[in-house]
Amino acid sequence: MDSRKFLVPGADLSGINLSDADLSGLDLSRTILVKANLSMANLTNAILTDANLSNANLLGANLTNANLLGANLSDANLSYAILSFGKLDNANLTNANLTKANLEMAEADHDHDDLSMTGANLTGANLTGATLWLADLTNANLLNANLTYADLTGANLTVATLDKVNLTNTDLTGANLTNVSLDNANLTNTDLTGAILIGVNLTDATLDNAILARATMPDGTKNP
Repeated sequence: MDSRKFLVPGADLSGINLSDADLSGLDLSRTILVKANLSMANLTNAILTDANLSNANLLGANLTNANLLGANLSDANLSYAILSFGKLDNANLTNANLTKANLEMAEADHDHDDLSMTGANLTGANLTGATLWLADLTNANLLNANLTYADLTGANLTVATLDKVNLTNTDLTGANLTNVSLDNANLTNTDLTGAILIGVNLTDATLDNAILARATMPDGTKNP
């Protein structure tokens, strides 16, 4: 029996086991997948708009080009998942585990400013070229993450851990980095125009060619 016929928009599939399943291209909008097991599942091009995936297991899942507009992924396990080119506008990733996840070229643009990644674990994650305008990354852990060429314009990174992160050519215009730790971080060519850097730990950080115009510095002074 083909289980895919039960995978329809709005269905309640809480706790379902779909590990290793091929769900590519399916319309799972508004589907309830709370505590579902989607480990290693293929969700390439899947439509998950407004889906509830809270506490779901998405370990190693492939969500390349998936549409996660408004999806609830709070407390989900997305470690080693692939979210390249994914649409994350208005998604909720609060306290999600994104350790070693690949978010290359993922997008949450300025037209949808409610992406919540508060407390998310992004240790070692690849966010190269990701667009995360106005994202809330308060208290997120980005240790060893790669954000090269990412756009985090206006993002809130208050008390986030950014030790050893690669921010080369990253756009942090207007971002709030209050009390962030950037120990051994690479900020070469990073654009910090108008950013708030109060209380930031820049121990051994590399700031070659970083743009700090109108930025509020760690000691509270503001650059011209």
